[in-house]
Amino acid sequence: MSDDFPTATSTEPATPGTDRTAVRDEYRAGTGEDGTPRLTVLAGPTAVGKGTVSTYIRDHFPQVWLSVSATTRAPRPGEQDGVHYFFLTPERFDELVATGQMLEWAVVHGRHRYGTPRPAVEAAMAEGRSVLLEIDLQGARQVRDAMPEASFVFLAPPTWDEMVRRLIGRGTETPEEQQHRLETARMELAAEPEFDHTVVNDRVERAAAELVSLMGLPAR
Repeated sequence: MSDDFPTATSTEPATPGTDRTAVRDEYRAGTGEDGTPRLTVLAGPTAVGKGTVSTYIRDHFPQVWLSVSATTRAPRPGEQDGVHYFFLTPERFDELVATGQMLEWAVVHGRHRYGTPRPAVEAAMAEGRSVLLEIDLQGARQVRDAMPEASFVFLAPPTWDEMVRRLIGRGTETPEEQQHRLETARMELAAEPEFDHTVVNDRVERAAAELVSLMGLPAR
């Protein structure tokens, strides 16, 4: 499990001739030159496929800076520390919250804590990157309070039955956990009107391309 996470920055070189003062002014305003928000928040009900869509964007749209969340839960099969999540001890997570290093955080499904490390997000925005946060609804509401200039996108399932199929099919929860998540999902679906845009996750590739387009970037 990680004891810390990096606070920096872009893996791409700065654009030649970039006026760093202008970039930071845009960051303070929260938008790029075309008025598109630098920060986009993706949220939606449990099992809708937020992680799958964001992973596709990470792998196919390198111009998007995808924030890596921190969590106190154990890794699932195939998950890598620092790539999919920063897996922290509860004590380390509490320390980061207490020192103001979490942009948002929440207890999800009454069990584990998840949060967004603030320093790396702010550094990426200051560099002019297009930043994507994939978080839960509680976290999205906290970010709206902290950064209301951000763009908020709700990822919706094509149908309720399809979302149930996806949750059961991934096989990572007990039947009791599945039932709890589905009850939570019914309440989460009612939050859609709080968001600026809705993207339906009928196909991962199409949903990812629509989201990237909403970020003001070319969807190849």
